[in-house]
Amino acid sequence: MKSFFTLSLIFSFCAAFSQTVVSGSAAKKFQQDTLITVKANPEAGFAYDYLLYIPKGLQKEKKTWLLVEPNNTGFTSDSIEVHRKAAMFVATERSIGNNVSTEMKIPFLVPIFPRPKAHDLVYTHALDRDALLVENENFENLDLQLVAMIKDVSSRLKELKIPVAEKVLMSGFSASGSFVNRFLFLHPEIVKAASVGGLNGILMLPKKVMNGHELNYPLGINDLQEISGREVNLKEYRKIPQFLFMGALDNNDAVPFDDAYNDAERSVIYATVGRQMQPERWENCQEIYKEEGVNAEFRTYAEVGHWSTGEINLEVIRFFMKNIQK
Repeated sequence: MKSFFTLSLIFSFCAAFSQTVVSGSAAKKFQQDTLITVKANPEAGFAYDYLLYIPKGLQKEKKTWLLVEPNNTGFTSDSIEVHRKAAMFVATERSIGNNVSTEMKIPFLVPIFPRPKAHDLVYTHALDRDALLVENENFENLDLQLVAMIKDVSSRLKELKIPVAEKVLMSGFSASGSFVNRFLFLHPEIVKAASVGGLNGILMLPKKVMNGHELNYPLGINDLQEISGREVNLKEYRKIPQFLFMGALDNNDAVPFDDAYNDAERSVIYATVGRQMQPERWENCQEIYKEEGVNAEFRTYAEVGHWSTGEINLEVIRFFMKNIQK
């Protein structure tokens, strides 16, 4: 377990660091891993807290990149503290994002979004159709809440003398990978590059119709503008470099489960990209992305299941390093 400096901030980042005095060139770098909790601010557009992880060695006064990974608890709970604990683990330990942040010395944002048991079919952590359509709940418009968090943390990082690029890097795995995969269609203009793994062999497709079936969100973009209120910008979406991967032994298929997809969605999935998760559905999605001109690299790792490895993490880091240079 890493040791890190933890802060809970309500008013000012700068005040929290006022007691730390470091002289010389070391003053331009963070001296320890730091985890900051930023409280919910509905007026700023987000109804939940978020975490900001700043790795040891991050250099101040030099423009850098913000990495964002949605939280993924793995199960439902009506206790936000359960999701907070899981998000803290993602931010500091159990995630590709933490590995990327630590190695690249870049700040890392993780939201503390709920996945309520009382609304068990609203798969918030995957940004499913129910999550996009839910109304009169604090967890409505989670994509917009995440955008608001990104705007908020960018201004706060400037207070810490950490200027960040206008666009962000995004990572995700399993449900949080599906969240990122879908988020890119909703907000392509703010993402520089994205890495997503453990995708259940299925991707949201940049198509409206396939094999005579309408591809409504989250299967495709047929009704995306209608339900999101945003124009679908495929031109910007296709520009985003994506690193998409699965383990060859991964048998974690979300499609048969009602919290992830309803019966109508399942029928369309089976009729378009296939019933078998691997290799059928996964390979079909890859071919469609290539045909549609999506800027994506694909990997299928032998002897790997529904998890990541040091080799994969290193390849993800290389992918981000390559694309932030462009």
